[in-house]
Amino acid sequence: MNTNTVWFITGAGRGMGIDIARAALAAGHQVAATGRSAERVRAVVGEHENLLAVTLDVTDPSAAKAAALAAAGRFGRIDVLVNNAGNFYAGYFENISPGQFRAQMETNFFGPLNVTRAVLPVMRRQRSGQVITITSTGGLIGQEFCAAYSASKFALEGWMESLRFDLAPFGILTMAFEPGFFRTELLVEGASTIWPELQIEDYAERTAQTIEAWKSMNGQQGGDPAKLARALVTLSDSGQLPLRFIAGADAMGAVEQNPRHHPGADRRQPRPVRLALLRHLTPPGRA
Repeated sequence: MNTNTVWFITGAGRGMGIDIARAALAAGHQVAATGRSAERVRAVVGEHENLLAVTLDVTDPSAAKAAALAAAGRFGRIDVLVNNAGNFYAGYFENISPGQFRAQMETNFFGPLNVTRAVLPVMRRQRSGQVITITSTGGLIGQEFCAAYSASKFALEGWMESLRFDLAPFGILTMAFEPGFFRTELLVEGASTIWPELQIEDYAERTAQTIEAWKSMNGQQGGDPAKLARALVTLSDSGQLPLRFIAGADAMGAVEQNPRHHPGADRRQPRPVRLALLRHLTPPGRA
């Protein structure tokens, strides 16, 4: 790709979105960084001549269109879209209310769809671009207490895997970016993590224990999000995007040990779609 490209990043007001925006700016790119508050985005990313901070709720399709128009109006194009905004509705399935489950899908699944739908007309006119969606190891492997979250991330994986066929004729590349446990703000209570609304006695003890365990993990995750962000920018700059990029030793190990993604582990399982496990591109100092 060009050495100076235009990035459009969602969820840049907190967590890994901040690190991705900073890494793209440090690499000399122009960045439209979006979040629920443009003021907060400017405050946490830092003022920069190549930064456009835009208010965006990804669940609002009209806001997504307005943000894409603002970015294209300021910079003239959009080369890299990073669907990063997301949250975590934690809990066992029966404890997660129907409203919570729908809210999870609205943010983590339909949010990226809204933003991508808004940005693609710009990329199609250019006949070039990259759509990078941050999913999760939870989009490849189901985990306890993650019924809603994994459902949203599995949906993203299927969408991204199919989207590449739609966009390849226009010179637009796609990649699902699947980090393991990094020190992001995903486990911050009330902001990114929302506990289950419903109480069922059969789940009460396990729920209490799991919530305490999750709380203790916040800020203690092994992966460095700044290094992860730099790796993402380097990968984008190379112009060679794999179908999937699995980041972190914990994520690699979990995927390789799971029968669904390791054909030799269980011959009864169907052979999976080829995963681009690019070990040589895994960030230095990974988890």
